[in-house]
Formats: sequence, C-alpha cells, structure tokens
Amino acid sequence: MLSDGPLENIDPKDSCLIPRNIMAEPDYIEDDNPELIRPQKLINPVKSSRNHQDLHRELLMNQKRGLAPQNKPELQKVMEKRRRDQVIKQKEEEAQKKKSDLEIELLKRQQKLEQLELEKQKLQEEQENAPEFVKVKGNLRRTGQEVAQAQES
Repeated sequence: MLSDGPLENIDPKDSCLIPRNIMAEPDYIEDDNPELIRPQKLINPVKSSRNHQDLHRELLMNQKRGLAPQNKPELQKVMEKRRRDQVIKQKEEEAQKKKSDLEIELLKRQQKLEQLELEKQKLQEEQENAPEFVKVKGNLRRTGQEVAQAQES
C-alpha cells in the first residue's frame, strides 16, 4: 500500500504513516571517518555561569510557588505609585479634619499668640524706623505721665 510517491494518497487521519522527522539527517552520522571533525554544541557562557543558574533556579521556585515576577511597564508602575501617594494624602487630610475640640482650641490660641507677636514686632520696627524727634516726644510724654502720677500719690 505504501509507495515512494507523494503523500497525497494517505488519509490525514492516519498520522502514524506520515514520517515525523521530515528533515534530512547529515551525512557525517553515517560515515565513521575519523578524519572528519564532528560538530559539537557550543557551551553558552551565560547559561554556564553560576549567577545565571542561581537566578534560573530562583525563578523556577518562585513560579512553582505562584510568585511570578511582575513585568509591569514603567508607566503603570508610576501611575500605581501616584495612586498610592494620593490615597495616603487623602488619609492624612481626613485625619486632620477629624481633630478633637481640644486640638481646635489649642490651634486658635496658637494663632492668637502668633498674631500678637507679629503686632509687637511691627510696633518695634515702626519705633526703630521712626525719626529721632518722634522718639524724643514719646519719651517726654512718658516722663510727663510718670511725674503726674508721682505728684498724685
């Protein structure tokens, strides 16, 4: 039934009749000529390196455990980082909004004290920048008021 002709006559369902290896085998396998140099597979220096073997072993172990490395694009990593940062910032803002009555009162007092300090600094700066005759006039008023108080008592 088999002939050396083309395989057109063979039913595709009969896969056992179709030769699996269609490639021709090289001539040097049949000849046992000692003068021929037989080809050998070259050693890949990367695969033979210890680091590569360790890394490959670790990747296989991680794959068995289900810990496959995440090969995410850089843009996706950046976007995820931004989302995390945004969530953290929102949580901080919510925590600030939920301040207790005591914290609110302390903040009000702190703001008042800061305003008073700023006003004192402004007055000192104005007095330092004022002309000499204004300073002398202020000193005369104070001394005049002190004298008046001393006479009354």
